[in-house]
Amino acid sequence: MAGEAGSTFTDELNRLANGGASYPGLASYLADTGAANEWAGTTGKALLGALNYKADPTRQPDEYKGLGAVCNELAGTTDLSPVDALRSITS
Repeated sequence: MAGEAGSTFTDELNRLANGGASYPGLASYLADTGAANEWAGTTGKALLGALNYKADPTRQPDEYKGLGAVCNELAGTTDLSPVDALRSITS
């Protein structure tokens, strides 16, 4: 399932961390960094680090893309806002 219109960035990261099919219950919600780390399969990375790792596990910190660019890369889109890019990802 793609994300729903009006969802927040944190909602979308939690949906993706939950497998992409549905949003988890509020009791299971993680902060954006925690959800990004769970989706990326990492621990201890900052939000941008986790998203860049998800896009390319070999990418080094000095090569990290900005938030909009990495979200668009993950979504296979261009010129969307970060949350719109994440909404388009199904898993």
